[in-house]
Amino acid sequence: MSKIIQSFEAKELKKRPFIIKIADRLTSFFGSISFLILNLLFFVSWIIFNKFDQFPFPMLTMIVSLEAIFLTIIMLVSQQRQAHIATIREELDMQVNKYSEREITKVLNLLKIIAEKQDIKLDDKELDEMLNELELGYIERKLEEQLSEKQKLIIDLSPLNKS
Repeated sequence: MSKIIQSFEAKELKKRPFIIKIADRLTSFFGSISFLILNLLFFVSWIIFNKFDQFPFPMLTMIVSLEAIFLTIIMLVSQQRQAHIATIREELDMQVNKYSEREITKVLNLLKIIAEKQDIKLDDKELDEMLNELELGYIERKLEEQLSEKQKLIIDLSPLNKS
């Protein structure tokens, strides 16, 4: 399973368009100590050595604002791609879990048949429940109900909802 996920991720990384590869590399650099030090050196040098942009540094303010805008856009592009990969990975995980559930249920049914042929009495309610296939639709509905309740609670507790 680990190899499947690794190969899947490697394929996704190879399929990235050139611009996304650049965004990922930049995101990696922007999250580094080197970038922090570079920014710190730039801002300190600007404040100490520049003669044309005096306090309150309007040009520096504009540069910092533009940097923030571009950093945000680049980070969001990279984050969106990572979210896409995570969604696909979750779907793959769900499919594997569903398949495993069917296999386990089948094995339990076979074990029950073997036990019955050996005249072994099984009086286990939990086992009886496990012998039934998982009702994914029921679980999905319950999850949606729980999420809906939590969302309503968040909205009710929101300070923006207070009149």
